[in-house]
Amino acid sequence: MLSKKVCMLGSFSVGKSSLVRRFIESIFSEAYHTTIGVKVDKKVVRVGEEDVTLVLWDIHGDDVFQRLQLSYLRGMSGYLLVVDGTRKQTLEDALAVNDRVVTELGKIPAVLVLNKCDLIADWEVDSDREAKLKEDGWTVFHTSAKTGDSVDHAFSHLAHAMLGK
Repeated sequence: MLSKKVCMLGSFSVGKSSLVRRFIESIFSEAYHTTIGVKVDKKVVRVGEEDVTLVLWDIHGDDVFQRLQLSYLRGMSGYLLVVDGTRKQTLEDALAVNDRVVTELGKIPAVLVLNKCDLIADWEVDSDREAKLKEDGWTVFHTSAKTGDSVDHAFSHLAHAMLGK
């Protein structure tokens, strides 16, 4: 069976772990647990006629106190760049992480996930900024780890992109 490494990248507390848990176990917890280092999970998905094991690397948040270790990215086939839609700065931080990834590893399939769409009333990422991201070539998903909105779709889209389908 084909196996693909997928990394979850973004700032602390954007919902990377919650998205993985929703995708793997179809559950959500309000309890916040900081990821220390990396946590690895697996899930088999169907891409066309093929089963693919996604090996999900939930990597600690990137911020001024803890930088993303590029060694975690070795062998990565794709990534979800996760942003908290209620905190505009997490978008700028995520794009900076993306620039480091592209500089070090080149262009790799990725999707941009604007998470916490269940809190749309508190949204700070405006539609003009989102339109610019799409113009720049990003595939953007509005997700909610809490409700499950578009979580499976974002992972599925990435799986298809990694296989060139």
